[in-house]
Amino acid sequence: MPIRQSRNVSLTPELDQFIESRLAAGEYGNASEVVRTAIKLLRDREAPAVPDGPWLHGNGECADLIRAYEWARSPLGDPARWSPELRATVTNIVNSPVPKVLMWGPEHVMIYNDSYSVIAGGYHPKALGGTVSGIWPEIWDFNRVILEAGFRGEVFSHRDQPMVVRRNGLDEAVTFDLFYSPIREAGGRVGGVMCTVIENTEKVEAQRMLARSEAELRSITDALPVLIAFIDRDHVYRFANSFYEDWLGLKPADVVDRHVRDVFGEAFFESRQPMMTRALAGETIHSDTVLPYRDGDERAADVRYIPRIEADGSVSGFHVLAFDVSERVEREKALNRHIEHRERAEAQLRVLNETLEARVIQEIGDRRQAEAELAQAQKMETIGKLTGGVAHDFNNLLQVVSGNLQMLVKDVSGNDRAERRIANAMAGVSRGAKLAAQLLAFGRRQALEPKVVNATRFVRDMDDMLRRAIGEGIEVETVVGGGLWNTFIDPIQIENALLNLAINARDAMEGQGKLTIELGNASLDDDYARQHSEVAAGQYVMLAVTDTGCGMPPEIIEKVFEPFFSTKGEGKGSGLGLSMVYGFVKQSGGHVKIYSEVGEGTTIKLYLPRADAPEDIEIDVESGPTAGGSETVLVVEDDDEVRATVVEMLSELGYRVLKAVDASSALSVIESGIPIDILFTDVVMPGRLKSPELARMARERLPDLTVLFTSGYTENSIVHGGKLDAGVELLSKPYSREALARKFRHVLANQQQCNKARREQGKLGTEPQTLCAETQKLNVLVVEDDELIRSVTSEMLAEMMTVVTAPSAEDAVTALQTVPIDVLITDVNLPGQSGPELAERARTLRPGIGIVFATGDNDVMFGRDDPTVVILHKPFDATALVRAISLSAMKKVSTVTDQANGGQGEPAIDKDCVKGE
Repeated sequence: MPIRQSRNVSLTPELDQFIESRLAAGEYGNASEVVRTAIKLLRDREAPAVPDGPWLHGNGECADLIRAYEWARSPLGDPARWSPELRATVTNIVNSPVPKVLMWGPEHVMIYNDSYSVIAGGYHPKALGGTVSGIWPEIWDFNRVILEAGFRGEVFSHRDQPMVVRRNGLDEAVTFDLFYSPIREAGGRVGGVMCTVIENTEKVEAQRMLARSEAELRSITDALPVLIAFIDRDHVYRFANSFYEDWLGLKPADVVDRHVRDVFGEAFFESRQPMMTRALAGETIHSDTVLPYRDGDERAADVRYIPRIEADGSVSGFHVLAFDVSERVEREKALNRHIEHRERAEAQLRVLNETLEARVIQEIGDRRQAEAELAQAQKMETIGKLTGGVAHDFNNLLQVVSGNLQMLVKDVSGNDRAERRIANAMAGVSRGAKLAAQLLAFGRRQALEPKVVNATRFVRDMDDMLRRAIGEGIEVETVVGGGLWNTFIDPIQIENALLNLAINARDAMEGQGKLTIELGNASLDDDYARQHSEVAAGQYVMLAVTDTGCGMPPEIIEKVFEPFFSTKGEGKGSGLGLSMVYGFVKQSGGHVKIYSEVGEGTTIKLYLPRADAPEDIEIDVESGPTAGGSETVLVVEDDDEVRATVVEMLSELGYRVLKAVDASSALSVIESGIPIDILFTDVVMPGRLKSPELARMARERLPDLTVLFTSGYTENSIVHGGKLDAGVELLSKPYSREALARKFRHVLANQQQCNKARREQGKLGTEPQTLCAETQKLNVLVVEDDELIRSVTSEMLAEMMTVVTAPSAEDAVTALQTVPIDVLITDVNLPGQSGPELAERARTLRPGIGIVFATGDNDVMFGRDDPTVVILHKPFDATALVRAISLSAMKKVSTVTDQANGGQGEPAIDKDCVKGE
């Protein structure tokens, strides 16, 4: 008899489970059939599987993570071998806007979509492909019961489940409805459980608010010594206040849902039914009657039936108000003199009733207004974020076009036709930049440069411009209130805003009519602020523009601040004028209000923040010729075209240029040890490492490094409250070649001064300066926004003269008003008010004061023809600093002497005052 050879076959755990489950279910006649089927499955699995069509149609973060996940190493195995039901369910989940999570197989492996990833919070993306018990072991007992029921084929849900999710970087308490349903495979076996999550936070909150309102109403009615109830059309009580217990000895719960005859008796019901019928017909009933009291007696009552009329005109029932007037009736019978007292009591009760209704109506109105204002604010904020992002990308495109046009100028020199076309193209770039600026203004994403402005002078200076803009057919009248305050506002932006309002008014009047510009002081009180949630109570300067045009209906007024909304014909307006005005005023801390009536005209009022400081004086400073350099620059820009353009511009200016596509690669260049003088980086950068963090890490590795940011959209990374953070240098896109060159020389000179200041700190006191007695008596004011330069400059002078320091022009003005300053040393480029503007103000406060401008621009033009000004170039040492102060003091004394002697005086200070020259 031949011996049959046998071999051991190693089955996978899935095939083992298949054999055991099929035997247990009795689906096959014997074990041999089950084994043959299992072996066939094994052979089929060894053959390469070909997915039916592309795997997982869908977009989004989770879709990408699912496609990239190594499922072959997971309990689910290769997706090519997944069942059609599993693959279809995963595709459904990924493409669903509703948060969904699938827990598949005995291991409960989780697959979910982008909406659910927000709920997963910090567990995402680790939870994707993980098991429920592994990811949330702390609540496994709860989840286990749910999953066991689901795998038994049960469908169930959890309503109003409170949870905490992280949104926009903050933990937020929310409420969800959770729906669990089993997902069956082809054979009917449950392969997994899918959970659908529906957020109902607003509904639950509304229910809570309604419950609170009902509780408040119950509290009010229970506090009144009046029978208050509501009876429906079937004469059944649906509401009763607590005074029923005082009167009848019945708690409100014992009255509600009972018929009137069951509460007061058949005889009472029969006697009152005619009046109830009239009330149910819509008539208000008032009668004097007697009601049974809890002690068995009857008491006189003033009873009123007030019908409740629904929106469709039907009467759903009537309110009952019953006042106890038994004492009044008894006193009327006894003494006629109590009649007056009774009337006063009734009047007081009527006032109380009317006040109650007024309070309820007022509260409902206030709530609806608050909800509408909140919805409008959220809508405008969303649109603002969108327009800010669009402006950023638009500015990048403009930078590419502008940079290449500027570099093309030298290539076509002498070709008049080409030069004219380039000039036209650059004009288009300027218009595009203005459009992007309007978008940023509406989105409140622009970096403002506010100054203290005298609104009266400002508007009068614009008079000619306004008249040219609106034409001769419109009469212009300016009305200025007495004692007008100054305002703290960006002059360029308020000029654009006023011009936009005037042009809109001109179009509304079709070139004929009257334009009134009104200026006045305004105080918005707490009541106004409560009615307008986005307004802060306080003092404002009100600028109103009124026209006699066609006016606007309410539905148009609601939309006029939205970007690209325009009532003008196609091609006659961008729709950004009023949106720019709105965004700029809001970013400045102000308020905008529109009053308009169809056929009567429109008034737009701008409430601008009041400034207590004196007016800032505007000074025009010539930029002078541009200069390049030979320093090494690291350009960090993710946009390939912008990067190529700026690299070429800097190379033409003589700089050695390195480049990086993102912050991470830039950090690698910095850590490589290559000497770098300046880091020029875009603010908005892809990747986990952001530009401000790159700048910090770069300065840790290269302390002498200069950092200059550039962007068409600053977000909130380096700008807060509409102003640049302290110590931050920004070049806004799009910029010209000249602006780029000047900014580079400015920030490099400042950094060189900082570096020199650090080195000078160790030398202070080792190289004494010899000064004459007059110079040693000077009071010197040092104004510098860089803290290191300011402190070291002060230490250089501290042992030789009296030094006062200030970080800004505003602080310097305070010092000038309180200390007799002889010499002012100021940086040219200060935040807010510039150095030349400060110098002009200083001469007003301290006539004859010496002026020293500290600057990194070697080609600076201003001050060269002013005999009272000394230019001190950065970086400077102690010797150069003292020499500049001495020269400034000499010029000051010379000027004063000339004035005293008719211009013939000589300097009263020894010209050899500074030794070692």
